[in-house]
Amino acid sequence: MVSAVERVDRRPGNRRSEGEISGQTTIDDTDKRILRHLLHDGRASLRHLATELGLSPTTVASRVARLEKERVVKGYAGIVDSQILGYDLTAVTEILVSKGKLLEMEKEIAKLPGVCAVYDVTGEIDGIIVAKFRDREELSRFTKGLLTMPFVERAITHVVLTTVKEDFRLPV
Repeated sequence: MVSAVERVDRRPGNRRSEGEISGQTTIDDTDKRILRHLLHDGRASLRHLATELGLSPTTVASRVARLEKERVVKGYAGIVDSQILGYDLTAVTEILVSKGKLLEMEKEIAKLPGVCAVYDVTGEIDGIIVAKFRDREELSRFTKGLLTMPFVERAITHVVLTTVKEDFRLPV
């Protein structure tokens, strides 16, 4: 049986490339099986993973260590219900930034409390921010704060009414 191998370019700014070898991580079928299990249960012991996958604990340990070292696995986190923690509002905000200062603004916005994601996008706007808030007052302070930031020309905020799906675990 031929094993499928994927090359993932780990250089900043690049996600996938079949180009040059340096800076790339090779992901084979065994790595994908390990990643699928980690996405399902990041708390599973390496011994349990090995048993589930029919591999030796040493193989699993070395592969997980390599995936961590090469930043394929960036970390482990629990998936929590934000509403139970009191974050009842989710907002998606579009921003327009002037004078070529987009990256600087996005980095500053990413540091703000409640910000879950900051995206640099194509189209008529420059960036999209996804953030969670406990109440309308927090959302109001956030939105007004964005508008006081230098180089933010416009912010258009959309309040999420219903979350149909919110899961960033991708199929491997």
